[in-house]
Amino acid sequence: MRPNLFDNRSGTPSSRLLAAAALLLIAVCAAVVMRAAPADATIAERQAALADVRDRQTAISDELDQSNQQINALIGQVSEARQAEEAAAEELRAKEQELAAAEDELEAGREHLARVREHLRAAVKELSKILVGVYKSDDPDMVELLIESSNWEDASVDATYLDRVHEYQEDTVARVKDLRSEVEATVARLAGTKERIAAARDDLAAKHQALADQRASLEAQEQQLYAARAARRETLRQLAAREGSLEDGIASAQARQAAAAAAAEPADPNVAAPAPSVPAPNGSTATLNPDGSATAPADAPQQVKDVIAAANAIRDRPYVWGGGHGSFESSGYDCSGAVSYALHGGGFLSSPLDSTGFMSWGEPGVGNWITVYANSGHAYAVIAGLRWDTSDSGGDGPSWADYSSSWEQSQSFTAVHPAGF
Repeated sequence: MRPNLFDNRSGTPSSRLLAAAALLLIAVCAAVVMRAAPADATIAERQAALADVRDRQTAISDELDQSNQQINALIGQVSEARQAEEAAAEELRAKEQELAAAEDELEAGREHLARVREHLRAAVKELSKILVGVYKSDDPDMVELLIESSNWEDASVDATYLDRVHEYQEDTVARVKDLRSEVEATVARLAGTKERIAAARDDLAAKHQALADQRASLEAQEQQLYAARAARRETLRQLAAREGSLEDGIASAQARQAAAAAAAEPADPNVAAPAPSVPAPNGSTATLNPDGSATAPADAPQQVKDVIAAANAIRDRPYVWGGGHGSFESSGYDCSGAVSYALHGGGFLSSPLDSTGFMSWGEPGVGNWITVYANSGHAYAVIAGLRWDTSDSGGDGPSWADYSSSWEQSQSFTAVHPAGF
């Protein structure tokens, strides 16, 4: 089980500490950027200031890497929380159907109980009439009927009638007892149904509230991390601007020194100018197969082949927001999760990155074999000439495409690549 990086309760000391750290970071960064070398500083002083700026850039970049790892872990937790909430919602819907059926059963039981009570009242009334009739007739026995009968035929008829009266009395009494038992059983069952409905509703309400609280806490922590990371990136941007200013100042000072030296001493014609750098040739193009998989070019480096193989392994997975961030292995992937999985297969990533994390990853610019395009909302990769993407690539999840996306062409992306590729 992956440990939770933060206290799940909103407003906890860890959350307040994170917010305070972000504010402190902004203040420190502002102070760092404001520390500028004086206009009349020497080249050595400017170089020392430049080294200090670069050291601070390295430190903040390391902090950014750590925050990216924390954010990606938290994205995975938020994704799992949302999936758990969706599963609970499905369970809630099933329980609601069950409760609706129980309510119907309860209503039917009430109607049945009303009918049973009517039958009971009728039976008791009928029994009362019989008992009153027997009382009024003094319940003549068989001997009296025989004595008072004018002949044997009358006696036989009267005896048969009396037997039937006694049998009917017994049947009526038995029916009254049965109806009373049925009423008691119905009342007990209806009471149990009511208790079960109340207990199920209470359990579902508690579970739903707990999941909602957990997700809200995770999302609050996620926003705090994004704010802290934004502060670091702003500091890094200001440091980069300061670095450029210092480099320009050093270059200008060195140019002035060189011009002064050239004016004082003739140039040596035997010293050749430095040769211009020659960019490496672009890599070969991979093959898009009929089944949607890709085949790496034969001349591709092994790491590029491994990246393509890793991408092929998940190309049939569905799109899942946050998928591939808590762990490289997932039932589905989002855009940056799919790119992270492929790069991990080639040994370029040790932990997943989100789209904004890719903006500062690797080396800037387009690569020969692998290029990742990223902005704050989306990321995709071009690997050996094929596009690896979750948007407008022919599937509902990560897929290969040999064409560019018109939607992505209209967006602004930062291009980066792994060093040497």
